[in-house]
Amino acid sequence: MWTKLFVVFAILAVTLGDEVQQFNDADFDGKVASYETVLVMFYAPWCGHCKRLKPEFEKAAPTLKANDPPVILAKVDCTDDGKDTCGRFGVSGYPTLKIFKGGDLSADYNGPRDASGIIKYMRSQVGPASKELTSVETAEAFLSSQEVGVVYFGGESKLKDAFMKAADKMRESVRFGHSLTAAVNEHYGKQDVVVLFRPKHLSNKFEPDSVTYEGSADKVEIESFIKKNYHGLAGHRTPDTTQDFRQPLVVAYYNVDYIKNTKGTNYWRNRVLKVALKFADDFTFAVANKDDFQHELEEYGVDFVAGDKPVICARNAKSQKFVMSGEFSMETFEAFLVKLKAGELEPYLKSEPIPDQTGPVKVAVAKNFDELVTNNDKDILIEFYAPWCGHCKKLAPTYDELGEKMADENVDIIKMDATANDVPSSFHVQGFPTIFWRPKGGSPVNYNGGREIDDFIKYIAREATDELKGFDRKGKAKKSEL
Repeated sequence: MWTKLFVVFAILAVTLGDEVQQFNDADFDGKVASYETVLVMFYAPWCGHCKRLKPEFEKAAPTLKANDPPVILAKVDCTDDGKDTCGRFGVSGYPTLKIFKGGDLSADYNGPRDASGIIKYMRSQVGPASKELTSVETAEAFLSSQEVGVVYFGGESKLKDAFMKAADKMRESVRFGHSLTAAVNEHYGKQDVVVLFRPKHLSNKFEPDSVTYEGSADKVEIESFIKKNYHGLAGHRTPDTTQDFRQPLVVAYYNVDYIKNTKGTNYWRNRVLKVALKFADDFTFAVANKDDFQHELEEYGVDFVAGDKPVICARNAKSQKFVMSGEFSMETFEAFLVKLKAGELEPYLKSEPIPDQTGPVKVAVAKNFDELVTNNDKDILIEFYAPWCGHCKKLAPTYDELGEKMADENVDIIKMDATANDVPSSFHVQGFPTIFWRPKGGSPVNYNGGREIDDFIKYIAREATDELKGFDRKGKAKKSEL
């Protein structure tokens, strides 16, 4: 019994894996030329990023192969029999993805790295921006997808022209179809209208399955309509669609799985929807897979989501974070939203304990940031660092020396571990170390100068609100008075 099951699963795994073709130096040109569109992953077997991408690539392959027109997914091992091909196309990092059309390199792939994102992006790269639905069967097949479909029904008109322009603009993120066929238009009872159809697996009794556009023949208005209605009352938020969900945002994190457990996923989503309906004008709502967003959950202080029930986290318009305490129920969820709307909840702050200030450089954490930085009446130089960052470690002794040089000045030298503390949005930290100068009473500006002690001193001496006691405006040490 178990042996038979193992064989079945093994065959299934091989079949899925086989959807991604393996190309090598000997056959690359011939195979890539035999298909209209191919997305090729150049990889190394030992590469961690490649290992994470591989299952997503394999999930996307069957859907894209069945697409009209089809897109073939392939891979090339740059460490084995694909070395020459990788060198020919300038592959210097792994994985590198490139799009080939008609046998020629068309473009580098700059889209998402999850299966749904790959599918959506590559569909946008082939065929027309809007698929013509020439029969009822074609229309039904188009609308049976697990993705939103936006369709124009009618004939040649100004609305159709505006729709096509919107489709061309949004083709990378939205599926478009159009029907100029009377039989199709009559079947759906539509004429000279644009309709957004939500996928069947997201159907619920709290909102309609389709929404009709009621604006004018204007491309921008159509785009706005699509963006507003695309995800509905509580959309499925994925790593590929995070940017679609605007703050103030309330997210229910749990085992969202529309492949293996649609019924269980919608059991909790329907409860979220029932409550969300009362607050639709106040917040954006979403459901999200807890495993896909584990790093995000950690930013709310949630290390692990146990059990089946959702964990509710939110951000208000100021990007402050809030976590619903206690077990999820519709009653506790509604009570949480009432207080969140009224501004009665204490924001969650990711912070280390407030340290003793013993060294030459002051240490900021989230809990004392306002005291040390925001409300400080001195000029400030602040470094945001990561403990594991090599450049930060190299800078540390110079930064300590700078703290000593500025000890008697009206300037504070501060550092903060940006991986262990929430960083205010006014300080945009993208890499480490990131250094800001914040003049007394002013706004922070990026410090982009040198990182030797003299570089820092010259900068501070020039930018300081009040001239330094120990240095002139050019950064030269002042002579001590006898």
